[in-house]
Amino acid sequence: MPSEDGTVRLSEAELGGALGERATLVQFSTAFCQPCRATRRVLSEVAGMVDGVAHLEVDAEERLELVRRLEILRTPTVLVLDAAGRVVRRAAGMPRKADVIAALGRAV
Repeated sequence: MPSEDGTVRLSEAELGGALGERATLVQFSTAFCQPCRATRRVLSEVAGMVDGVAHLEVDAEERLELVRRLEILRTPTVLVLDAAGRVVRRAAGMPRKADVIAALGRAV
């Protein structure tokens, strides 16, 4: 739900996992999405490199209400959340590692 300033904030309950201490990479995927597998590798690798960053993967087909609310139109879609769970960046399609690291700079 958007906050007073228009930002979207997501909770651990909504995402089904713990948020990172500094930032969280949230990946919306579907079972038959080929780019989702490569995206999972990239995000896991970045989360492993940067202290306090978590990677959560959300099955878009199982979480349709959340997908609709966030207007996720394709998979993979990646959201970068700050420590409070606010969405600071989003991108659709398979990200490059350098872009993910740059996006984290806005969150931490």
